[in-house]
Amino acid sequence: MTDLNDPEAAQADAAARSLTGVTDDPGAANRALVVVVDDRAAHGEDQSLLGPLVCELLEEGGYHVDATVAVSGDEVEIRNALNTAVIGGVDLVVSVGGVGVRDRDVAPEATEPLLDRRLAGIEEALRSSGLAAGAADGGLSRGLAGVSGQTLVVNLANSRAAVRDGMATLIPLSHFIVDQLSEF
Repeated sequence: MTDLNDPEAAQADAAARSLTGVTDDPGAANRALVVVVDDRAAHGEDQSLLGPLVCELLEEGGYHVDATVAVSGDEVEIRNALNTAVIGGVDLVVSVGGVGVRDRDVAPEATEPLLDRRLAGIEEALRSSGLAAGAADGGLSRGLAGVSGQTLVVNLANSRAAVRDGMATLIPLSHFIVDQLSEF
């Protein structure tokens, strides 16, 4: 518990809460949307199980998840889902899947035209943490991260290990970016 009479401790507590997305105001949750690239014919793992995992991790990280949308591994469908999230004004959109090297892995190609600014630091942090955690698909992902309007857009690889590790890396960084985007 923070000693509110100690200004340094109170400031450190506020900074930690800001970085992790923890807030004293339960109505202040940022909004997120999850896009699952569900191409079961091309992947061994049931992608429908990853959507709820991402939602759970986002909610634990202080986000309100508006919806989970499943799309096929089609570039136009992925782009439309991401664009709808951006137009809908969510703070963060996370796509899962379609970031490998197969012909049908087109999430980065669908994402790139929507981005106003790429965030190479987040992309590299996700790959680095994926390799460190032993999630080869996370570490070798072609996934992108960037800003589209006022929305942070991030592509993650499609295994449970890559999602768990990627979200642990992404959540604190996302709150920092979303806070910067909301400042005028």
